[in-house]
Amino acid sequence: MRPVLVLSIALLAGIAACAADAQQIPEPPQHDVSLIDGHGSQPPASPQRDDASVLHGVRVPDPYRWLEDGDAPAVRQWIAEQNRYTDYTLGTMPDGKALNARVQQLAITSVTRSSPLLAGGTLFYLQETPPQPQPQLIAQPWPDGAPRVLVDLNASGGNTAITGYWPSPSGRYLAYGTAEGGSELTTLHVLDVATGKTLRDALPWAGGGTTPQGVAWDADEKGFTYVRFPLPPAGKEVVQFNAALAHHALGDAQAKDRVVFGKDFSKVAEYRLLASRDAKQLAVLANTGDGGPAEVWLREGSQWKKALGDEADVRFADWVGQQLYVASFAGAPHGKLLAVDANGSAHEVLGQREGALQGVAPVADGFLVVRSWGPDWWVEQYDRAAKFMRRLPLPAHGIGVGGIAAEQGQDRALIGYGGWTLPSRWAEYDAKAGTLKTVFEVKAAADYSQIQTYRIDGTSKDGTKIPVTVLAMKGVTPDGARPAILYSYGGYDLPVVPNFVGPELAWLERGGVLAFANIRGGNENGELWHEQGQKLRKQNVFDDFHAAALALVDTHWTDRRHLGILGGSNGGLLMGAALVQHPQDYRAVVSMVGIYDVIRHETESANGAYNVPEYGTVADPAQFKATLAYSPLQNVQPHTAYPAVLMTTGANDPRVSPWQSRKFTAALQNASTSGLPVLLLTRMDAGHGIGAPFSQRVGNTALMLTFFAQELGLPEK
Repeated sequence: MRPVLVLSIALLAGIAACAADAQQIPEPPQHDVSLIDGHGSQPPASPQRDDASVLHGVRVPDPYRWLEDGDAPAVRQWIAEQNRYTDYTLGTMPDGKALNARVQQLAITSVTRSSPLLAGGTLFYLQETPPQPQPQLIAQPWPDGAPRVLVDLNASGGNTAITGYWPSPSGRYLAYGTAEGGSELTTLHVLDVATGKTLRDALPWAGGGTTPQGVAWDADEKGFTYVRFPLPPAGKEVVQFNAALAHHALGDAQAKDRVVFGKDFSKVAEYRLLASRDAKQLAVLANTGDGGPAEVWLREGSQWKKALGDEADVRFADWVGQQLYVASFAGAPHGKLLAVDANGSAHEVLGQREGALQGVAPVADGFLVVRSWGPDWWVEQYDRAAKFMRRLPLPAHGIGVGGIAAEQGQDRALIGYGGWTLPSRWAEYDAKAGTLKTVFEVKAAADYSQIQTYRIDGTSKDGTKIPVTVLAMKGVTPDGARPAILYSYGGYDLPVVPNFVGPELAWLERGGVLAFANIRGGNENGELWHEQGQKLRKQNVFDDFHAAALALVDTHWTDRRHLGILGGSNGGLLMGAALVQHPQDYRAVVSMVGIYDVIRHETESANGAYNVPEYGTVADPAQFKATLAYSPLQNVQPHTAYPAVLMTTGANDPRVSPWQSRKFTAALQNASTSGLPVLLLTRMDAGHGIGAPFSQRVGNTALMLTFFAQELGLPEK
């Protein structure tokens, strides 16, 4: 489960103050509903039933299990009534119209570009022209050729998304994946780049959602190896387990494709295919589930050889010349680079240094390394002998480094980056001269130069310092009661990166504050930072976030009555745990596509078994005990003053079952005594948010800001 988007902050306040605030939950906002039909003004009833699970001799009540069956008529009616209640409540919030208009205005930037790949002298990338629903797939002779549209799915209305693309070694062909309605279940297509014609090859069930897609072309470009679920019997749905690698010859029917790797490897297998630049060598990073280390396999002819096992703690890799450079964190929490030869032997080429390894890419006769520490990101260049040459002249603070498009032996590489106040841009790096030249940048719809950034630290329960970045407009100073939104994620090795705030300027320019916390579970400070937020140590993630929130209060950026928190997916679990563990410390919560019943997630969700490396298994008594202690649903307490809550989910979500949000919503609505709204929005033709059309992405931002503006008291402009 690998999500997106970002926001966060941190600080510490005394227990006595918490206890005092707990007795002073503000009155719910008064809405003028005199002109609004009362239909939908109350949430539907959510009766409790006598269901339960028994694990390790412990009975775990599950009164809302009936909401797991999304096809049951009673559940469908419940969903519809929850949507009506959410629409009604949001519709009474007076700031909605103005914020929606401003968010849309800020979202209409110039053309955006992302995901650059170089192959055979051609640059491939995604390009979106707001408010175009979906990006187009572009090919451009590099560096000075004219761009040409290869794939444009917008005629379908924006419900079909490109899930990935893979050019052949010379750039002659391009394989690309599509998925419908947010499902992420991928069908591969192939086109001839020169003519733009689509070949007859169409390969469904090519990964997606629970296991990532992947393609590696043959050196002769007559076929490719790709990730595929077992083909389902006619008329049956695909089962998203037991993915393997199959080989496809161009022009053949998919039924002829043979499995070449991964048969019986793992029920929850995930693969990353890495072909050398000439495609003569192929490596596979094979994971058992999500969030753990990868095994490294190399193909020799038609045979496969395991070069490195789990003990090497490999997280990513790329080809540098004829060697595979892998990032190993075994005995090196910041990461070291190992070179794996064609025969499978490995040796260290770059030891642990300052900063956590985040990426490697070839350039000239050496390579580039991406590093981070907390919210700071940078890129270093090394020569063939792994001798440090220079740190690239990027801004020292406030940016995140995206993809690097490069080809071995070429002196120039394309580096994507952006920052809190810096829209996304591409810079051409000259590895000989050490210079950067901006060749593309997004033109924002407003002036972001008046935003200032501040750094504070929170102190977690075990004494760990938690970096927090605070954003506010010039002249907006800590007054103890600024409406503030704190974001973080905390899992799966995924860092909170300085990304352009974009439409969130609508919040800042009215005196609000945004904050982003680098809590454990991510990899901002290396793999140990991640490991300290996994499995039996997951509570560290929630303690870190709470420390970040208290840090905002201690530095007087906000107080508990004006503090909102935001997260999605694994960050939705974070939101759920935060609000049930410290309901008195937050005034409002927006939680998107979250996991709230961690006990049932493992066994009752398709993605649950994939997540065992991150969360551990409830089959283990110690892990069950730890999970039960933090799982949000099981820790909802009756007669408790919970903050205002807005949850969103997608009916087609392959990563987090939508029943997670249904059960948690029902529990909070029945338990809360604060009088503040607990809302659930279910989008019926959407998924986890990956591949969502432009309108949905903009709508999510407007919805979130409207809710927070109402509940946190954002000043009128």
